[in-house]
Amino acid sequence: MADQVKKPVKITETILRDAHQSLIATRMPTELMLPIVDKMDKVGYHSVECWGGATFDACLRFLKEDPWDRLRKLRAGFKNTKLQMLFRGQNILGYNHYADDVVEYFVQKSVANGIDIIRIFDCLNDLRNLKTAVDATKKEGGHAQIALSYTLGDAYTLEYWEKTAKQIEEMGADSICIKDMAGLLVPYKATELVTALKAGSSLPIQLHTHYTSGVASMTYLKAVEAGCDIIDCAMSPLALGTSQPATEVMVETFRGTPYDSGLDQNLLAEIAEYFRPYREECLKNGLLNPKVLGVNIKTLMYQVPGGMLSNLVSQLKEAGAEDKFEAVLEEVPRVRKDFGEPPLVTPSSQIVGTQAVLNVLQGERYKLVTKESKKILSGEFGQTIKPFNPEVQKKCIGDVKPITCRPADLIEPQLPKFKEECKQWIQQDEDVLSYALFPQVATEFFKYRQAQQTGVDVTKADAATKSYPV
Repeated sequence: MADQVKKPVKITETILRDAHQSLIATRMPTELMLPIVDKMDKVGYHSVECWGGATFDACLRFLKEDPWDRLRKLRAGFKNTKLQMLFRGQNILGYNHYADDVVEYFVQKSVANGIDIIRIFDCLNDLRNLKTAVDATKKEGGHAQIALSYTLGDAYTLEYWEKTAKQIEEMGADSICIKDMAGLLVPYKATELVTALKAGSSLPIQLHTHYTSGVASMTYLKAVEAGCDIIDCAMSPLALGTSQPATEVMVETFRGTPYDSGLDQNLLAEIAEYFRPYREECLKNGLLNPKVLGVNIKTLMYQVPGGMLSNLVSQLKEAGAEDKFEAVLEEVPRVRKDFGEPPLVTPSSQIVGTQAVLNVLQGERYKLVTKESKKILSGEFGQTIKPFNPEVQKKCIGDVKPITCRPADLIEPQLPKFKEECKQWIQQDEDVLSYALFPQVATEFFKYRQAQQTGVDVTKADAATKSYPV
């Protein structure tokens, strides 16, 4: 070991975003985050992921908080640490494609309010859907990281990943992330994948995975040995299960090796102690379901991410058809194949999952088709790696001519329209973006905010600003 070159692994901390998104449906309030920010800022993390993903929607919808205000407060506290967000390419943080002017304005405001690193991904890995966000991030002086949604299938060869890494570097991105949302990447495959990405590009490689299938810590070990530069981890109270490997465990794993992160376990222990009572409270009030803390090897069999599994369970529960769970799990890979083998990540995971549920409940495949399924099959989300099943496409969209260009090329500028629609509620520039992404949810929040400001009784509005909202 002594003659090996030192290459300390860097760590991105996820407890303020993906960890609580994965385990407790993104319900951690800002007031719980702020008291620990000062300690977290002393750790020496590569970055703290604290915004984007589902946090924006959850802030407005459930917590009755302004997500922009959260970001500003976190930025004020993190004086030495880079802040990172997750951005769904042309979907931004929503579920549909937006015009370029909205994407550019959102990036501008994200960086202006404190984001340093924007991790940009597309649910189909269609790089055309990432270009606007990458260019906008670079223009604003931010770090543009392209995340590749990792998945399995005939088309996803090492050559495919290597070629894609080369294209990402040519696009002007600053780094590449392997986004393993379902915990599908097993240790020795991680070695091969990191090696392929390194062969295709000279950019830093980051790995994001989930513990769902039980192999994530071992996957990190092999990936780092293969040259992976940064890993995503979560402080132990909200680690494992459908979240990330524990920060403290990975720090200890590499201690005394050429990959030693140099992070202080005593400081990490103090941070873990702070979050532990919150974990206990979430277990007690049902927000943290012990089921999501276990290992589910079926994720490897069916390629279903943890969040998608819980969605399927709740959809079947509502329909009184929980006994159909296995049948739905078996239907998911079939629908995915019909839809051109997309990676299963928001929103493609929800689209494929919901369609699989409908196919099973109806007793006939594609008897009922969601409008989102039709959008995928008509090319509105972009290009899949494999062609659609022509029979299924015909049955679902009839004679509609699928689009083949970058979907956003067909969308006229939208900002002026959004500004006009929500002008009565605007108190800050950013409000138009909240409205653009979630019109109904944002309007409800704006009403709540106004009621608070005018002293009207708002207890009915969710009481989610209290300590542990369910």
